[in-house]
Amino acid sequence: MKYQPRLLLASIIAILGILISPFIQPAWLFSIFVISFSAVLYLIRGTQYISLALGATALLYGIGLLPLVAFGATVAIVTFGELAYRAGGEGARAYIHYTAGSSGGALLVMAYLGNIQPLVLIIGVLVALMLRCILDEREDAYMIIMLGVAMTLFLFLELDFQVDILLLFLAATIALLFGYSSYRVGAADLSGLFSGALIGIILIVFADVTWFLVMLAFFIIGSASTRYQYARKKTMGVEQERGGARGYKNAFSNCLVGTGAAVLIGITGDPVWTALFIGSVATATADTVASEIGVTGGRPYMITTFKPVPEGTNGGVTLRGEVAALVGSVLICGIGVALQIIPFELFLIGVFAGVVGTNVDSLVGATIENRGLIGNAGTNLLATLGGGVCAVVLVLMLL
Repeated sequence: MKYQPRLLLASIIAILGILISPFIQPAWLFSIFVISFSAVLYLIRGTQYISLALGATALLYGIGLLPLVAFGATVAIVTFGELAYRAGGEGARAYIHYTAGSSGGALLVMAYLGNIQPLVLIIGVLVALMLRCILDEREDAYMIIMLGVAMTLFLFLELDFQVDILLLFLAATIALLFGYSSYRVGAADLSGLFSGALIGIILIVFADVTWFLVMLAFFIIGSASTRYQYARKKTMGVEQERGGARGYKNAFSNCLVGTGAAVLIGITGDPVWTALFIGSVATATADTVASEIGVTGGRPYMITTFKPVPEGTNGGVTLRGEVAALVGSVLICGIGVALQIIPFELFLIGVFAGVVGTNVDSLVGATIENRGLIGNAGTNLLATLGGGVCAVVLVLMLL
């Protein structure tokens, strides 16, 4: 993202607007003021996207969809974060400045508005960091980041989930250390660092640290299987890109269903969501090891026709891959039992769901992905959803 100084000046003016926002009521009146300012700003060359971002966010506040604290914190996170990022120079270290600037700015705004929400603040900052990293080269990045953060803050404010501040601090520390360590050893890129930390915090806060440990086990097993005969896979042309470093697509496609299950169990307390979690994570683990190990198992066969296909073909399966999927599913469900997340009865269901989900991945790859309708991330998401739903259905039927 490359902005001229007047773009940052416009954001600072928006922050000043927040200072007077509590005194301008009703909300639509303040919204009209900001939208009018944004319309003038739009006419200035190079400020179109920031003006659209401010105008759209103000509109959401004006019509009552976005609370004032969400509007103010959103502008503070994006604005102060960008200012601090620029002060920190370029490269990965600049994101440390972004974190400090966005966190400090949002905290000041929340304190000023008399509504400090630590969980909402941390989640909002992480979403901003992740989007900032992903959209770095896009001209419309500022707009997407602001709207993305606004919607995130709205969602978590609506959930109104109460969390102990010490638990939140420990969750943030653990998740960020995990993300940073993964980045340092080359197992994740920057977007993977931030998305992994975001997922980790949600798992620990809404469920338990043991849920995070199960997801961590998936990550370790998946990374190890990526390194399995890596040189051979490289000569075959089927190795993971960037040396196996995972990004945000991999994190969300494999962990989104499990993370959603953590939120659901935190809100409802219904243990059925544990089945959704273990089924989805078992699928993610089984599918990863099946892909990384199975590709070395000789000529694969298309799951829909059982005809031989080249290595690396979507929908191709091997006996070695199926066995690896079973082993991966057993490992992750066994860890779930050891950590007392699931009883032994659910262990068997989770193992079965993991294998089923792996073959759902192959079916989707053969029938939809090969047609170019979705990418690999979409296939993984559907597979983990299939494995998770399979586990839930079996629990409701048998337990």
